[in-house]
Amino acid sequence: MAEKLYANKKIDVEEILKDLDIYEPKWRGWHWREAYPEGEMGEFTYKEISQPLKNSQPLPAARSFNNIDPQPLPVITTEIASGRFEDDLRRMRMAAWHGADHLMVIRTAGQSHFDGLIEGTPEGVGGVPITRKQVRATRKAIDLIEEEVGRKINFHSYVSGVAGPDIAVMFAEEGVNGAHQDPQYNILYRNVNMFRSFVDAAVAKGIMASVDMLQIDGAHNANATAMKGYNVMPELMVQHAINSKFSEMVGMKPENIALSTVPPTSAPAPCMRYDLPYAVVLRQLFDRYKMRAQMNTKYIESCEREATVGHTLNLLISELTSAHIQSTITPDEGKNVPWHYNNIHAINTAKQAFVSMDGLMDMVELKKTGYLPEKVREIKERAILFLEEMIEAGGYFKAVDQGFFVDSGLYPERNGDGIARKMDGGDAVDTIVKREEDYFAPVCGHFGYNNVAKEYKKSCDAINECTLCNHSKIKYIDELDENDNVFNRMEKVKEDGTVVPEVQWSKDGYLKVTLFLPENEQISEAAALEIGKRMNLKDVEIIHKQVLQMSEGTLVEIKGVCDFTPVIRDELVLPKRRKVLPDDIMRDYVKKNPIKVVAATVGEDEHSVGLREVIDIKHGGVEKFGVEAVYLGTSCPVEKLVDAAIESKAQAILCSTIITHNDVHTKNMQKLNDLCIEKGVRDKLILASGGTQVTDEIARANGMDVGFGRGSNGTDVASFIIKKLMGVNTEEDE
Repeated sequence: MAEKLYANKKIDVEEILKDLDIYEPKWRGWHWREAYPEGEMGEFTYKEISQPLKNSQPLPAARSFNNIDPQPLPVITTEIASGRFEDDLRRMRMAAWHGADHLMVIRTAGQSHFDGLIEGTPEGVGGVPITRKQVRATRKAIDLIEEEVGRKINFHSYVSGVAGPDIAVMFAEEGVNGAHQDPQYNILYRNVNMFRSFVDAAVAKGIMASVDMLQIDGAHNANATAMKGYNVMPELMVQHAINSKFSEMVGMKPENIALSTVPPTSAPAPCMRYDLPYAVVLRQLFDRYKMRAQMNTKYIESCEREATVGHTLNLLISELTSAHIQSTITPDEGKNVPWHYNNIHAINTAKQAFVSMDGLMDMVELKKTGYLPEKVREIKERAILFLEEMIEAGGYFKAVDQGFFVDSGLYPERNGDGIARKMDGGDAVDTIVKREEDYFAPVCGHFGYNNVAKEYKKSCDAINECTLCNHSKIKYIDELDENDNVFNRMEKVKEDGTVVPEVQWSKDGYLKVTLFLPENEQISEAAALEIGKRMNLKDVEIIHKQVLQMSEGTLVEIKGVCDFTPVIRDELVLPKRRKVLPDDIMRDYVKKNPIKVVAATVGEDEHSVGLREVIDIKHGGVEKFGVEAVYLGTSCPVEKLVDAAIESKAQAILCSTIITHNDVHTKNMQKLNDLCIEKGVRDKLILASGGTQVTDEIARANGMDVGFGRGSNGTDVASFIIKKLMGVNTEEDE
């Protein structure tokens, strides 16, 4: 049985699948992040961070801050819908390392209409089939991931549709920590009969409450799908109110009820003027409950930049109004390509934004006069009037029957686009049966009338515990479909020593290629598809295009499947990683053998930050080891650099070259080498070049002794120079 993960080893899905028949969840209920009140991390003090992780992957810029990885206070969600749960496990692990602690699996399309549980692990369409085996395997994997990163992780899916109560029971049994549950979602968006939906919801919510599962409602769907979401804000308040109060009446604790909140607009609308008042109203009207903030997917197009900017603006609202859970919708929503790395980008967007805004509310406050409070009051008044009219019409069911819930009108305006559902229609109509007086269900977590005999302390005493009390009583079914199951899918992609790119499923072979084509949209689209085919890509599709100017050019992104000989892992020539000498050894050597280097940014390049970090003592550059650096500045002619090295009797030249237009970086490196040969000093000088586009291979090919690319520092440079002068191997791998 799998017991531990190792950072340098892939998760073993086959091990996860073993002994699932005897697996039991380690814990139930929902876990909120614990605050980190001391707030000290690196050289900074934070106001609103949570306990740090044991193992994590920090933000890219963390390398400039000693790789600190502060974790925000809100729970961070990643939403996964690849269709194959076995591939989701790897994505979940990556997400957890970046800070996600709410792993939400989107149910496969159509599952709301199933009238019972699915068994086995079939492949999904538009999501993952939520089955007992899928849930068990996922929760088991998350147990190991929790241990690896050092934080409890919430697992989440949907309790909705005709089989909602069945799914709620299975989730409670299998340790699912949170779930969407909203009877109005079933009615308005899945056309489940309204009476059946509320009866089922009562049962499902009771089960969820019995294990302290967090409930997230689905009222945001009216917002995220409406023609004019910015007008339907009042009716959204009513939907939230009905679901939240109903949940409480069923027995849910207010702290286990979360409102799924979605900003109603996006740029180019003046979104803050709509989105911020809406968020404030929610917090004021529903202060008893938690807030789960989600991006509005209606406005997501296929542009990753646009989606990320929208996400970031939404995160500002979350910070200003104290969201408890932050969902991270990715650009995949617009591209319809659920890819690994976009999940991680979205998590990092949330983490970066929250950490950047740490302590914001100590510096700003929301205005108590003017537009904001006036707009807040207006939304509240319209919501109350909407609710009053609903009561006058005979209640919620009659209001839905009459199409009260519209897609474009600002209450009381209605445009004839109401989502009308009939009381005597929808899935599972006329399926409610009244319980007899002697009705008795010997199970816990039960809702509604139950004729439990007085001799039983709890209802399941009659059968010596139910499945919620005794996990071993669950009848586990492994697979039902001989062909569509996890073992067959994994057999097709088993390890064979090849390295294949992937973005969704194991070895799916997909690549994304970004092209700029100096043509109009129509020509660019056709040309991009043809270019993809000539690159030996199969099934080429356009996933994004953006006109930069109708005649000057178009940006196009294509995807396609690799159609070339697989890369063999054991045949790869791995890039060498040099061992760096210990600091004390370098200092002792320089003290006994003084070293001088001459450094400059060459050519017409004015960039100096990178080179200063490599040489300056305050940046941990070569000077901290006692190396004397003669800095000649920027836009330095190569001739001047060589002459200065000769005059100062330096042992090394550090040549920085950032600008790469017309390959000027390689030309300057070659010129430096040639000049040293011409002046008879090449064998006396160590030549090192650096820059964001410089690699060791490029530098050596153009006459340098070594090249330092993105991420290199003064320690790397000093170690190479000292090793070279000591006559020891500079190519030794770590």
